[in-house]
Amino acid sequence: MQKKTLAVVTGTRAEYGLLRPVIQKLLCSQTLRVQVLVTGAHLAPEYGSTVTEIEADGVPIAARIPILKFRGPLATADTVACAIGQFSRWFWEQRPACCLVLGDRYEIFAAAQAAAYAGVPVAHISGGDVTLGAADDWYRHCITKIAHLHFPSCAEYAARVVRMGEAPATVFNVGGLGDENIRTMKKMTRAELGESLGFELVGPFGLVTFHPETAGAAAPEAQMAELLAALDETRGLKWLVTKANADAGGAAINAMLDHWAADRPEKAAVFASLGVKRYLSAMGYAAVVAGNSSSGVVETPTFGVPAVNIGTRQAGRILCENVLCCPAEKEAIGAALRTALTPAFREKARTAVSPYNGGDTSGRIVRVLEEKLLEPGFGAPKVFYDGERG
Repeated sequence: MQKKTLAVVTGTRAEYGLLRPVIQKLLCSQTLRVQVLVTGAHLAPEYGSTVTEIEADGVPIAARIPILKFRGPLATADTVACAIGQFSRWFWEQRPACCLVLGDRYEIFAAAQAAAYAGVPVAHISGGDVTLGAADDWYRHCITKIAHLHFPSCAEYAARVVRMGEAPATVFNVGGLGDENIRTMKKMTRAELGESLGFELVGPFGLVTFHPETAGAAAPEAQMAELLAALDETRGLKWLVTKANADAGGAAINAMLDHWAADRPEKAAVFASLGVKRYLSAMGYAAVVAGNSSSGVVETPTFGVPAVNIGTRQAGRILCENVLCCPAEKEAIGAALRTALTPAFREKARTAVSPYNGGDTSGRIVRVLEEKLLEPGFGAPKVFYDGERG
């Protein structure tokens, strides 16, 4: 039997870290042939050229699609237009049976649109979430309406996808890939992590990631200034910081981070990317995780680590007992960090129960893809699901 071709798109370090076990299992599939398309921040030196992580995993790359070459107020729109053009040509020429995407970023939105224009069905991981503080929120819901298959990370998000008009037979509540990574990936020891980073981690430290808020009128540089001031006033911790992603405003706050860390070499270390193994290892040893990354609210519950979620970027997501929310203001951030570091809150965080545990999430995704892509008529025009009619 001839294998069906499945294209998998990845554009960022965080998203590849989640897709990694899915790709690895797909590479062993007896019925699917995988073509990995690499784009976005993976190919940009200023964001760590994280394509090297994919290469180090031995994953064959079918195409490299560079898109981050625009500046100015229309940079995101220009990038999306560029990405749609390049992905459309690739999909039209290669004609894969399906395109698998994860998440909600603009480059993934562009890839999903391009697949649709070329008549290629889309399978979408992590639909149904809500993040009111980021433009990603509407990108994600648009991808849901494009996609033929849906892999949300918990029951509440699966129900939301159905309420958006997607047939229940196409929606599979598989759990969270981040949760699976934490449970299955072999972590580094604390000593190995510190040696790998070149940053001593003998005492307590906090893990920080802060991205621009892309919905609303928040000023990323002003918010970063408030965060850095709060970190400076929090005693007894070192800070391990990963830089912002390629959203508008990310380059400016990354420059602030570089300057801040250069003045505090004994207290802070900043990295463009840690890679999934170092990042999850660091999260497990951290005294607190702070910032506004999705990992701070989605993955920390599995570790039982206190988390401080800053600002509105993640507003709307399910929050567990280990997460404290605060405005992006120095005093509020400082107060939340102090609470998170208390013995009482650390105990509360330790017993948090994650709603994202789906067991063998990556395996479940692959098994559904292997089954559905071989069904006669897969990819036929979708019908809006209005619920059961009496």
